[in-house]
Parts: sequence; C-alpha cells; structure tokens
Amino acid sequence: MEEEKKYSTFFHLSKMDCSSEEAMVRMKLQGLDNVKSLKFDLESRKVKVVHSGSPDVIKERLKDLDLGLDSVEVAETSEEDFMEDAGGDDKMDRKRLWYVLLINFSFFLIEMVTGFISRSMGLVADSLDMLADSFVYILSLWAVGAVVARKKKVARLSGYFQASLAFLGLFEVIRRFVSYEEVPDFRLMIIVSLFALVANAISLYIIQKSRGSGVHMKASIIFTANDVIINTGVIFAGVMVLLTGSKYPDLIVGAIVFLIVIRGAVRILKLGK
Repeated sequence: MEEEKKYSTFFHLSKMDCSSEEAMVRMKLQGLDNVKSLKFDLESRKVKVVHSGSPDVIKERLKDLDLGLDSVEVAETSEEDFMEDAGGDDKMDRKRLWYVLLINFSFFLIEMVTGFISRSMGLVADSLDMLADSFVYILSLWAVGAVVARKKKVARLSGYFQASLAFLGLFEVIRRFVSYEEVPDFRLMIIVSLFALVANAISLYIIQKSRGSGVHMKASIIFTANDVIINTGVIFAGVMVLLTGSKYPDLIVGAIVFLIVIRGAVRILKLGK
C-alpha cells in the first residue's frame, strides 16, 4: 500500500483577526486524523496545517466557518520536517486560555452591570461580545477529549443562547429609539470601554506570547481586530453623547455591535454541524 504524501498547507483566512477565531479554527479541524499540527499567524491571517493526504476536507471545513478563505498554498514536505512539525505542541496553551477566558468573562459581568447603570446599550452590547468570546474559549478548553457529538450539541446551544441575547438587545435598541429615554452616562461609557480595550489587548498578548519573532507585539496593535474596533466604537459613542447630548450615538453603536454578536453566533452554530 502506497504511503500517503505529507504536506504543509497554508490557508489564508482574510476574516481571521482575533484569538477567538483561532480557537474556532482549531475546534473545526479537531478530530481529523490526517491533521498533525496547526500554526497560526494572526498578523498575516494565515494558518499552516501540517497534514497527510489531500487538503480537500480541511479546505471544506474552513470554508464552512465563513472566515474568508481566499487562497491555499500546498507544499510537499519531507518526512523529517513532517515529524518535527507533528511532534510540536499544536494545542493552545491551556493556562493562557484560562487567563483570557477569565478576563473576557469578568468584563462581560462588569460591562453588563455598568451598561444598565449608565443606561448605555453600547456597553451592554460590548458585554455580549465579551460573552461570545468566552463561549469560544470554553468550547475550546472543553473540546479536548470530549465526545464529538456532545461538543457539537454544546456549540449549538451556546450559539442559540448568544443569538437570542443579541436579538433581545436589538429589540431594546429599537424600543429606545422610538420612546423617551434618558441620555446615557458618557463618563461610565468611556471609562469602562477604555478598561475593556486594555483587557482585550492583554488577552491578545497572552494568546500570542507563545509565538516567537516578536509576532505577539505586532499582533497586539492590529486595530482591525473586532474586539478593538468595538471598544473604540463605544468610546467614540461616549464622546458623541458628550458633544451632542443625544442618546442616538449610543443606540447606533449598540445596534452595530449586536449585529456583530449575531454574526459570531452564526459561526459558533457552524461548529455544531
């Protein structure tokens, strides 16, 4: 029987720009016998998959995540290089994953409470985005050694729960648009969002710390990451509330963030297929 060839295949995912999306890719490819290791470069939005045999199944699973798969580079690798890559640690460091999970879940609670206190839908929406990331990290931690069917069931439940909360948030935004509401507290909006921005930067730094060549420093300043954009958007909304004395900047940003959370829920549901 002819031995399967070994390959190092680079997949470019144009929408993979944060550590939670890396975790989703890992979960999606978990369980494929021909996949030996994964190496991520968030700065370049590439994942290197060391595998045997055809990359077609890997490609189809990555397409299913809707992360903008737009190029594939396949290179045959030597047996020596294959064994070296396959022998490496291709799992996300569990201790670091626990750290970022605690950071994200803590700020979910902080932003949810301060969002209601300040009457800011932007903060409430951002808290749900933090919760969405927490779901991904929990699934990634729990997936190791778990029964595949059970993992998919939990992914579906978390996706539906996340989407339900986001839809409720959108309904609340609409209600506040058409009814009288007090102007949100811009001070709390700005201060809490600044802390959340720092928390996201720390989370990304922790995830990237295990990679060499200073990549973690470069990745920590990528301002295209969804979490950083969202935090900046809430800060901007707070400034606009201050300047205009209006509730609408907060509601507009809140609605946008809720839609982003729904998109994340759809991706989690795809893990449950």
